[in-house]
Amino acid sequence: MCDPRIEFPPELPISDRVDEIAAAVRDHQVVVVAGETGSGKTTQLPKICLKLGRTKIGHTQPRRIAARTVAERIAEELQVELGDLVGYQVRFTRKASKDTRVKVMTDGVLLAEIAHDRQLRRYDTIIIDEAHERSLNIDFLLGYLRTLLPKRPELKVIITSATIDTERFAAHFADEQGNPAPIVEVSGRTYPVEVRYRPLLEDPDVDQSAAVAEAVKELAAEGDGDILIFFSGEREIRDAAETINGLGLRFTEVLPLYARLSAAEQHKVFSSHTGRRIVLATNVAETSLTVPGIRYVIDTGLARISRYSARTKVQRLPIEPISRASADQRAGRCGRVAPGICIRLYEEEDYLGRPEFTEPEILRTNLASVILQLTAADLGEIRSFPFVEAPDAAQITDGIRLLDELGALRGQGKGDRDRPRLTKIGHRLAAVPLDPRMGRMLLAGERYGCLAEMLIIVAGLSIQDPRERPADQADRATALHRRFWAPSGAGDDQEAEPDGSDFIAYLRLWDYLKERQKSLSGNAFRRLCRDEFLHFLRIREWQDLHGQLRQIARDLGLGRNTAPASHASIHTAVLSGLLSHVGLAEPDQKPARGQPDRGSLGRRQRGPREYLGARGTRFAINPGSSVAKTQPPLVMAAEIVETTRLWARTVAPVDAAQIEEVGGHLLKRSYAEPHWSARAGSVVASETVSLYGIPIIAGRPVGYGKINPAEAREIFIRSALVEGDWRTRHRFFAANAETRAEAEELEERTRRRDIVVDDQVIFDFYDARIPAEVVSGAHFDRWWKDAQQETPDLLTLSLSDLVLDDRGADPDQFPDVWSVGSHDYSVSYRFDPGTERDGVSVEVPLALLNQVDPAPFSWQVPGARVELATELIRSLPKAVRRNLVPAREYAERALAWLDAHPDQRSGSLTDGLARAIRGLTGELIEPGDWRTGTVPGHVETTFVITDGDRTVAEGKDLTELRDRLVGQVTKTLRSAAADRLSPPATTWKFGEIATELRLGDGAVGYPALSDAGDAVAVTVLDSPLRQRHSHRLGLRRLVLLNIPDITRWLVGGLSNTDKLALGSSPYPSVPELLVDARLAAVSELIDRAGGADQIRSEAAFRPLADRVRADAAELALELVVLAAESVRLWQQARAGLDRVRRVSPAAADDLTEQLRNLVFAGFLAATPYRHLVQVPRYLRAAVLRAEALPGNVARDDQALATVLDCEDAYAELCAGLPPGPLPDQVAEIGWLIEELRVSLFAQRLGTAAPVSAKRIMRAIEREARG
Repeated sequence: MCDPRIEFPPELPISDRVDEIAAAVRDHQVVVVAGETGSGKTTQLPKICLKLGRTKIGHTQPRRIAARTVAERIAEELQVELGDLVGYQVRFTRKASKDTRVKVMTDGVLLAEIAHDRQLRRYDTIIIDEAHERSLNIDFLLGYLRTLLPKRPELKVIITSATIDTERFAAHFADEQGNPAPIVEVSGRTYPVEVRYRPLLEDPDVDQSAAVAEAVKELAAEGDGDILIFFSGEREIRDAAETINGLGLRFTEVLPLYARLSAAEQHKVFSSHTGRRIVLATNVAETSLTVPGIRYVIDTGLARISRYSARTKVQRLPIEPISRASADQRAGRCGRVAPGICIRLYEEEDYLGRPEFTEPEILRTNLASVILQLTAADLGEIRSFPFVEAPDAAQITDGIRLLDELGALRGQGKGDRDRPRLTKIGHRLAAVPLDPRMGRMLLAGERYGCLAEMLIIVAGLSIQDPRERPADQADRATALHRRFWAPSGAGDDQEAEPDGSDFIAYLRLWDYLKERQKSLSGNAFRRLCRDEFLHFLRIREWQDLHGQLRQIARDLGLGRNTAPASHASIHTAVLSGLLSHVGLAEPDQKPARGQPDRGSLGRRQRGPREYLGARGTRFAINPGSSVAKTQPPLVMAAEIVETTRLWARTVAPVDAAQIEEVGGHLLKRSYAEPHWSARAGSVVASETVSLYGIPIIAGRPVGYGKINPAEAREIFIRSALVEGDWRTRHRFFAANAETRAEAEELEERTRRRDIVVDDQVIFDFYDARIPAEVVSGAHFDRWWKDAQQETPDLLTLSLSDLVLDDRGADPDQFPDVWSVGSHDYSVSYRFDPGTERDGVSVEVPLALLNQVDPAPFSWQVPGARVELATELIRSLPKAVRRNLVPAREYAERALAWLDAHPDQRSGSLTDGLARAIRGLTGELIEPGDWRTGTVPGHVETTFVITDGDRTVAEGKDLTELRDRLVGQVTKTLRSAAADRLSPPATTWKFGEIATELRLGDGAVGYPALSDAGDAVAVTVLDSPLRQRHSHRLGLRRLVLLNIPDITRWLVGGLSNTDKLALGSSPYPSVPELLVDARLAAVSELIDRAGGADQIRSEAAFRPLADRVRADAAELALELVVLAAESVRLWQQARAGLDRVRRVSPAAADDLTEQLRNLVFAGFLAATPYRHLVQVPRYLRAAVLRAEALPGNVARDDQALATVLDCEDAYAELCAGLPPGPLPDQVAEIGWLIEELRVSLFAQRLGTAAPVSAKRIMRAIEREARG
């Protein structure tokens, strides 16, 4: 890159001092250049450095707008493209390159670079411009450069300042001999400025905009020239612009100038123009920027200045009067091109009474914020940091304490408060340009989904309360303000809602003002504010600050909620910044809810309810708070102030959970009453939690292992291991529990209590083997995982360890396991008369329930069998029982006979006893003679159905349990076999389907196809019967899905008569009947091909589908025709029911039930083909019966009685079977009853097979016996 031509404009005062400044820079490491605004120091100093051969120049500005415009001006003067030799960088924007020699940036950008360029090696020269502003960033940079310069002797630093306190800067950079840095003063070339004072009137209806408009008219009369007006903020600029534009001044352009304007809008101020220009600016135009062509200045005398309130502990942004130095700077802006006039909208006495200089930001800022920024920038420890003016040590400690409270700092071990580091929250908080308390609330607002509300609340807390309460109208003002305590925000003198909150009142006030402002003119809104005791200017300030905070939130990428947040979320976010402002209500200070109130006089005598605050303070809620009457147990306050006493202002309720959530790092804890908790698997104690001495939680259970390990270990061993109150799967634990249970069962069986050792012996056993560090279930598990590898039986108790004397106990008579078939079932014993579990209990896994034969369990365990047999004999009818006295003797003899004849032990115990008694005495005992319901419960086996560790059900009747739990059994089987099932499919994608699946606990599942309607899946059933039924239906559906749809063909093959009949069937529609007919045809063709059971692979399925495809159409048509015939007969039979009912209601009911069972929606596919073809005959018989019945009622009644006897017996048989499909042989009996009806009511139609009531009853008895 070619070196640019460097020239210095002769009209600038600094041009006369170029050589002097260059020499000073060349000969000294630090130079202070002092000069008024307009002297040219900002634009010419970088050019002087370039002329000296400096090639890496960093040039800082306090504001983004200044950084951009200064870079543009320097590039223009050097006649280079912006971004090449001269560039700039501000937050979110960088226009520079590797060839850039002069980079203009905000001081914040340079601070950020220090974090990754500790010695600022990318610069050989640094210019700190506008150092007199003494912002935190500038003071940070001046302090850091002070420490950096000895490490980089080649680095040059130039400090520029207005002619304000330059000696302080020079002394700050004194050399090792104490010689201050040289100061080069550049005098400005200014013209005289006339200052006029035009103070605002006291009339509240005359606002600032009106006064500015009057001043503009006054200056416009003076002649041509641009006007620069200084305001405190954007809102005031917008209001004034509207007012000035309303003056109708000719050839006048009104332009705003503030930092948040876009670059294009800011450039308008510096562009050439004709006519008069009025520039409305914040203090950005006071020193940072020189607005060209200004002849007149109007100074409101105000600026928004960040200031920390020691009273409220909050960093505010109040609008304050500026210092004399700032006022002089503003006035000096109009004396650059010609004699100027400055109108000050305040009195001269006011001016003279103001401080000479604006306080450095570090002296008016919460030191927590300073420490936060210092730590974030990694600029060193604050106590030793070389500030130009060092803060007070006590304030530093207070600032660190506050940052600890906000969760922004973490220490580094011992002495951590001297070397703080930022937490994740701290890093985010450092990026929020607000008081740390307020910033913490905003960050929490995003976390808890209430940022929109927090922007309003934080803005409201950062200004003076807009609600006024003049002494002479205090009651009226209070009544009006109280409207915002209640949700509606309207109506006079409303009481606070039960969970009233002053923070929520801010939101209601905001919404009210927003609504009223929309509907009223500007003057009307001002009058409303005055009438309702609301300070109009503070409201405008609140709204203005809210807009600024919204922009800050956007810049930081904070997500703003769109839906209204809950009060709890809002309070949690607020609490994150007010943890040291929490209070706990002192007891017995007010009547409890529901108790009589002694009157307001009594309360005044007692005084308001006191709250215990942080570090032993006590305060009361300000009477003007919405919370003053509700007096919740826990509150937080935005501020706690002292007048006649400590008062909490801006208060809301909180709860302990909220405090724990956001203030956990500040809490102190104490403990009492340690005890074992099996649910937690550890020793727990009662915890008291306090915040700054406030007991916010009392009596909460917490883990005790870390608090007192030795005591926790003893409690763990005694409660968990010795007493067995622990949920664990360790084998030794289960084995020991079983051994202890066995030992205790020996006591119960022998009715002795002196067999088992006491608990102390068992404690000593464990205590000697378990390490000291094991204090809970989790600790034990970690230790035991390795220890059991070396000594697996270390903790296993033997029976001899537990039993002192086992005489009289025979474990073989009372086994722990009962083996039936291939399964072993756990057996337990209890001697507890009057309870359900008294006696013997057998544990049956749920998955095995449908596979368990109840008969073997009826024999009881050997030790209880004689007693059971005795009680069974006593249950016999007296005629039988009297031949078997004494009952116990016959019970013993019968059991001995069965032992001698093992071939007679089949079936249940009652079957065996009947055979034994017949063999011993010749007495015949029928099955119905045994009245088992009279047997005492403790001698019967209790069946406990389990699913893992969970007891599902228990009872004495295993068959009843099986029927009741059939659905859960199936669900358990499917869950166990989930990895072997297949999702629904329309073609065979199931591989080969096994006939059985062996699952956990020895359970067996029976996989089968399952009809899912429009697809087929593989499922697991609990019995072969259900398996066959499901597989048949699923295979039928799968075949149907894989053959052509012949519905249209079927319809075409029907006669009109058949079509008409089908339309009156019980099916919802004819198409559904046709589908059912196709299913029935497929089902019959599968049966003709050998049945569904053998089709369990794709290889078997394909030929079957082909065979069905060939014959399905003709058979389906046959079934549809049969259906039409059946429907016609069904309708004919139904038509005669009314006639039958008049002569025999019983016969009418029977016919109705028969017709319902024969023809129904789905009867084609549900009825086996061999019976389906008989349905028309059954229906024809019903028609004949209905026709003949009116003339032969007696004969019909006799025949009906026969049928009903068979049906009742059949219903009893079916009721005794497990839920689900009926076995084929049982279902056949039902069709025999239909044949019986034909033989009795329409004999001339003939039957398909020989049938009689006796044949049917014998078949039923045969099936009932099994």
